[in-house]
Amino acid sequence: MSVPFSSTPTPTTTAAPRTGGAGSPRGAHRGSPSWTASAVLGLIALCFVVPLSWLVLASFDAEATYETALPASFSLANFTAILTPEQTFLPLWNNLILSAGSAAVTVIAAVLAAYPLSRFNTRFNRPFLYTVLFGTCLPITAIMVPVYSLFVQLNMLDSLAATTFFMAATSLPMAIWMTKNFMDSVPVSLEEAAWVDGASAMKALWHIVVPLMRPGLGVVFIFVFIQAWGNFFVPFILLFSQQNQPAAVSIFRFFGQFGTIAYGQLAAFSILYALPVIVLYVLVSRVFGGSFAMSGALKG
Repeated sequence: MSVPFSSTPTPTTTAAPRTGGAGSPRGAHRGSPSWTASAVLGLIALCFVVPLSWLVLASFDAEATYETALPASFSLANFTAILTPEQTFLPLWNNLILSAGSAAVTVIAAVLAAYPLSRFNTRFNRPFLYTVLFGTCLPITAIMVPVYSLFVQLNMLDSLAATTFFMAATSLPMAIWMTKNFMDSVPVSLEEAAWVDGASAMKALWHIVVPLMRPGLGVVFIFVFIQAWGNFFVPFILLFSQQNQPAAVSIFRFFGQFGTIAYGQLAAFSILYALPVIVLYVLVSRVFGGSFAMSGALKG
């Protein structure tokens, strides 16, 4: 039996025009870049590029001024004038002692303070962390008067060692918070396996936890190092002899009396002053650049 053929046309549906597609003006407006945001970002970038351009150009200009302009003739006279032990090398060495020393002391103290906060949950953890957080809110200028009085009483003025420990103490609150967050990412199961083998808590900390969080400790070290490297106020108050002043304080010598400023030498010294931080960042990023690769550390 054959099925009769129907001549009635099948109704068809017409798709509604897309109002938000890529071909419509509205879709093109959404997909196009925001010129306002690009202009704002370009203006912000220009605010950083112009001072850096002046720094580089003025360092090679024997007659540099505060204006950003190409030098009439490139010269190394500014670098030759500042490359002396009293002008550059000794201040940079003092700066390195203060920065590296305070960073090392801070990292060690932060690890010891963050370990019980990360591994033992007690009712004192939260109040202690809030107290540490409050320590980050204190401005350094608010505590320098009693600190200076204490240094005078203990005869510790103009001491690189005492200033190093004080700068480490000022960086410790933020370092504890950062170190605890990095330590929380290390599985406790790894320490438990070491405890089963007879290792003590301190041995598990230094032989298991610390090696696994080396990238995090590198971040903390760089953070404290940069803070100490650019610290002008504390060394300016506590270190007054020229042989102990760091580069952050000795750079003030380029600002002479009656408004005279050696712009070219100031720019050359600023470039040399910034190089150690850049080199340290590159080295640490290469050595500790890996992430926490702890997947598969335990089986079963």
